[in-house]
Amino acid sequence: MTNDSGSPLTPPDEPGRGVVAQRGTALRTPADARPTAATRRWVGPAIASGLAMVAAAIAGLVLTGMQDNAIYSKPVDQLLAQKAKFAGRPVRAEGNLVHGSLLKREQPCEYRFSIAKNGVELPVRFAQCVVPDTFRDVPDLDVGVTVEGELRSDDTFEATSVLAKCPSKYEMKQRKDQGEQMPHGPLASAGTGPAPEVP
Repeated sequence: MTNDSGSPLTPPDEPGRGVVAQRGTALRTPADARPTAATRRWVGPAIASGLAMVAAAIAGLVLTGMQDNAIYSKPVDQLLAQKAKFAGRPVRAEGNLVHGSLLKREQPCEYRFSIAKNGVELPVRFAQCVVPDTFRDVPDLDVGVTVEGELRSDDTFEATSVLAKCPSKYEMKQRKDQGEQMPHGPLASAGTGPAPEVP
C-alpha cells in the first residue's frame, strides 16, 4: 500500500517502523501521554521544593565556610577571661593604649605595647614598621586600639594589624581649648613624638 506520493505505508504495530500519517490526517499522541490536570498540579510544588533544597544546601555550605574563617572581636578583659576558647585562633582585641608602654625597635622592625580594658592588660607585639598616624601615646588622652592577630598561650598577643581610633570631636575640642592644634599628630605637645626604642 502507498500514499499519494508513492511512499509505502507501514502499519503502526510493526516493530522498528514509525507511523506515517495519511494525507489530510493529523498525527496524534496516545491519550495517556498527554499532561492531565493531576499531572500539572504537582509540577509546580515539585520544582519549588527542589529549588528550596538547592538553596538550603548552598546556604549550609556558605555558613559552614564562614564559621571556619570567622574572626571574633572581644574587649581585652573578655578575651583573656575566655582565653582557652580563643588561643591560637584569629581574633581582634579591643582596648586603650596603656600610657608609657609604646616601644619601637628598628632592627628587626617591631612595635611593642600594651592595651587594657577594665583593668586587664594585654601585651602586644606588632612585627611591622608601619602603624597608623593616630597611633601615638598622648598624655591625658585615651587612644582606642584594635589589634588583629593571635592570642598566644603565654597571654601575649601577636598582632598582624593595628587600628587606632581617632579621638572624639569632644576630646579634640577639649585639647584645642587647652591650646593644642593636633593632639594626635606629630606637631602636638610633648609626649607625642616617635615611640622610644626597645632595649
